[in-house]
Amino acid sequence: MYNLLAMTPPPGEGGGGSMVSTLIMFGAIFAIFYFMIIRPQQKRAKEREKLLSNIKKGDKVILSNGMHGSVAGLDEKTCLIDAGNNVKLKFERSAIASVVQPSKEESN
Repeated sequence: MYNLLAMTPPPGEGGGGSMVSTLIMFGAIFAIFYFMIIRPQQKRAKEREKLLSNIKKGDKVILSNGMHGSVAGLDEKTCLIDAGNNVKLKFERSAIASVVQPSKEESN
């Protein structure tokens, strides 16, 4: 039978240092999570908010469902998308996935 008590240090030996090393380990884990997960997610959220706030009438956009169109009108939380042939649909601004940048050939 495996004895767990035999693996523990005797009372009074090494008890104080283990608390400090545990706190350092938790701090290191938090720092890794912050720089690998939390910070990039916050950066993407700021970029998306900037994208949605800079949309203006006439921009060509791609919606999250894959529909392409151009912005025909804007409200505070919604936008009117012209899908072509005078078909206009109202969507939430959050449905806009990206703004299509015109290529150099189209702008000339």
